[in-house]
Amino acid sequence: MAKPDSGTSAAYRALIESQEPHTTVFGATAHHAQLAQAAGFKAFGVSGSNLSTHMLGMPDAGLTTMTELVDCVRNICRAVTIPVLVDIDTGFGNAINTRRTVEEVIRAGAAGAFLEDQVAPKRCGWVKGKELVDLEEAEGKYRAACDVRDELDPDFILMARTDARGAVGGGFDEVVRRGHAYLNAGADVLYVEALQNREEIRRFREIFPSCPLTVSIRPLLSEAEMAEFRICTAWLHIAKFGAVAMYDFLKKYQREGRQVWEDFQVETQNHPLGGFGLFELTGFPALTELEKKYLPARRFEKYEESIGMYDPRANAKGT
Repeated sequence: MAKPDSGTSAAYRALIESQEPHTTVFGATAHHAQLAQAAGFKAFGVSGSNLSTHMLGMPDAGLTTMTELVDCVRNICRAVTIPVLVDIDTGFGNAINTRRTVEEVIRAGAAGAFLEDQVAPKRCGWVKGKELVDLEEAEGKYRAACDVRDELDPDFILMARTDARGAVGGGFDEVVRRGHAYLNAGADVLYVEALQNREEIRRFREIFPSCPLTVSIRPLLSEAEMAEFRICTAWLHIAKFGAVAMYDFLKKYQREGRQVWEDFQVETQNHPLGGFGLFELTGFPALTELEKKYLPARRFEKYEESIGMYDPRANAKGT
């Protein structure tokens, strides 16, 4: 198999292996990823839950397809230069399907992925009713994923996510058993869902003292606790904040009328994303540079001969 460029995955591996605590911003669109990059974050994550919500309007219950995910990943990786981590759910099938899923997300430009050990169709990590595949099947899927990583992009980060703590028949001991198995299969990071308290994190870290580790727990870990437990990355779901803010704005608009929209535009006109800031974020000025380079000169005169509120040439280089 031809190997894709691995520039962002090399940077991501260096970040993960340093075990320097950082926050991965999760979302589901190229726009979400551009916001994360513009705000200065080091990594973006494609969330399976956010994908179901934003692309399909459906719950995170294994209803998306591998093709839908890969199309989304490809668009995101084209839009940003920071590393992109991908939630590949259960790999969309058995170990053979998992091989293809990992290959596709690598070729789409991702720098890493995490694979779950739930049965399909899976459940969101915080939802009751989770069930696990047996350990032998899970090991095979992680070995398949790691083989593709090694063949295509050895810098690609493979996180092994286990939902064993809260699943049917699970518990802390099962988390430990599966952690050992998944590291032996070649996983780079252990991602433990739903540990119940700080003491469980401490116990787990004592058993696995050196591997990169991330956890999902409530209440959230502070920066000091992340450093103490050497948690390599925390999750931030920007789309949830956006959904709440948009809903609240729409309800206010319904109550108070169109003046709410006008007031908002005035109040945010100097914000980086106010006015036509979103046009800047998506690269409109760079488009005019390409037009100037490749189109006949007379085509560039359209900016002088037309009327509009936004001139993308204003922030293009050399103008």
